Amino acid sequence: MAEIKDPENTIILETTKGKVVIQLLPEVAPEHVARIKELAREKAYDGVVFHRVINDFMAQTGDVKFGKKGSESFNPGRAGMGGSEKPDLKAEFSALSHVRGTCSMARSQNPNSANSQFFICFTDSPWLNKQYSVWGQVIEGMENIDKIKKGEPVVDPDSIVSMRVAADV
Repeated sequence: MAEIKDPENTIILETTKGKVVIQLLPEVAPEHVARIKELAREKAYDGVVFHRVINDFMAQTGDVKFGKKGSESFNPGRAGMGGSEKPDLKAEFSALSHVRGTCSMARSQNPNSANSQFFICFTDSPWLNKQYSVWGQVIEGMENIDKIKKGEPVVDPDSIVSMRVAADV
């Protein structure tokens, strides 16, 4: 396993395909990192499906409202349309490139509409640069992200088993 240098700014993501370790980037997107950690600590992401997974592009998850299996509001047909009860975040665009393993916030057309949904890039996606808020980078387990079932929408999707701040594990 990769050495975790900053456990407070590292996420341990257990998926139905295996473990993934994400280095958070608070110096790049402090508000987005704070939101990811807050939702992880509330266990909000546990059981949330990867609802939109495009081959050679990215895997999207994080709809804690409609995408959380076992919750009252779980609706696979609406997964991707919801967020959390928390307010949307202001964009924190940066000069960081969207490369393989980049973790970035999903949003609507409004740049200040990111909430809880995020995606992980399978491949370099430079057209996303300075359009989406990058908040992390996969440092281990990218091969498990590669195995996530593809689709738009995904039939019988993979999901997040648990998502924790490494300092809490």
